[in-house]
Amino acid sequence: MKFEPVRNNQNAASPLVIGRNCGCSAVSNAVQGDKLNEFLKLPYVNKIISTPAGPVPEIKTKLTSDDRMEHLRARVSAFRMNYKVGAGLYAIGSPTDESDIFVTANYKMSFDCLRASLEGINGWILVLDTAGINVWCAAGKGTFGTDELVKRIKISDVEKCVRHRRIIVPQLGAPGINSAEVMRAAGFRVYYGPVRAHDIKKYIDNGYRADEEMRSVKFPMKDRAVLIPIELNAVFKKSLYFIIAVFIYAGLTPAGIIFKDSIQDGYPLVIAGLCAVLTGSVITPLLLPAIPFRSFALKGWITGILLFAVLDKQTELFAISGAYGEAAVLILFPLLSSYLALQFTGASTFTSLSGVQKEIKFSLPLYIAGIIVSFMLFVMSKLSGWGIL
Repeated sequence: MKFEPVRNNQNAASPLVIGRNCGCSAVSNAVQGDKLNEFLKLPYVNKIISTPAGPVPEIKTKLTSDDRMEHLRARVSAFRMNYKVGAGLYAIGSPTDESDIFVTANYKMSFDCLRASLEGINGWILVLDTAGINVWCAAGKGTFGTDELVKRIKISDVEKCVRHRRIIVPQLGAPGINSAEVMRAAGFRVYYGPVRAHDIKKYIDNGYRADEEMRSVKFPMKDRAVLIPIELNAVFKKSLYFIIAVFIYAGLTPAGIIFKDSIQDGYPLVIAGLCAVLTGSVITPLLLPAIPFRSFALKGWITGILLFAVLDKQTELFAISGAYGEAAVLILFPLLSSYLALQFTGASTFTSLSGVQKEIKFSLPLYIAGIIVSFMLFVMSKLSGWGIL
């Protein structure tokens, strides 16, 4: 059975409604009148087809330069926090009632990755509402989960579009999906697809079986590198507050704040902050497998302490702050490097959700203690410079 294109059908039902940003952002029982025309304006929608479940957008598999530019923006800015499509049912190619159903998250980059990998395939895409979070992270948070999948199957009426009862879920979404419960509640058998979307065609040709290569979860340097810009962006947004605090501290004297002292005594601390960002947000993720220990916090601290120890010995860069200030730098900034490296633990395949929680629980008291000790040492350094201590 093939499904035909529809025109402006005032009474047709659909699981989608137009929203903001990349297209749809909510679920509705009907798309009527001008709503159909709004769908057709979305850059990734080819046309609307009529199905037993109502009008469904047929989407394109070719990514445009605008799509790729959006991906870049999502990699480097907070744009990613609202980078999503609507949850619901979509069509790829010319699906029939024998076509496969592929499940993904409503984070648009996940959606784009899947649709681009399905070029030449006729099928259905069922998008879950994961609050704009990718499949793997959403599975860990529970939003790419059993309840949402069951709910979306029922709301979309996808069972009316197919005669089979199989649904393909990405392997990275498996932690959030209870296949037995999906079968019991929705009547669909869950097939766990490959890790990478570009292996889907091979997976289908292999009789819906994934070989060892398709199941292997890798986190090469390229994948680690693409995470760096968004972390740097978050850090540099807050850097102005750090620089202001440093120059106030450096210029503080019994007579008030001296601008000359702010520059002279403040620049080593600003450089220390930049070095912490470099080691925690760049060097640690790039050299991740080569750095000892499994803990990201430890990896970041090791790279930080090594760099600061070398700088301190070879350049005496921090000696200008005195012994107390030097000690404070060697405590505080490697811990900052550790904290920045820790931000990658939830975005990598090196650590499980429980591992992330355990590492944060262990590291947080150490960060607090380090801040307190270094603050006291900075105060003692300032008092010593004034001849009070």
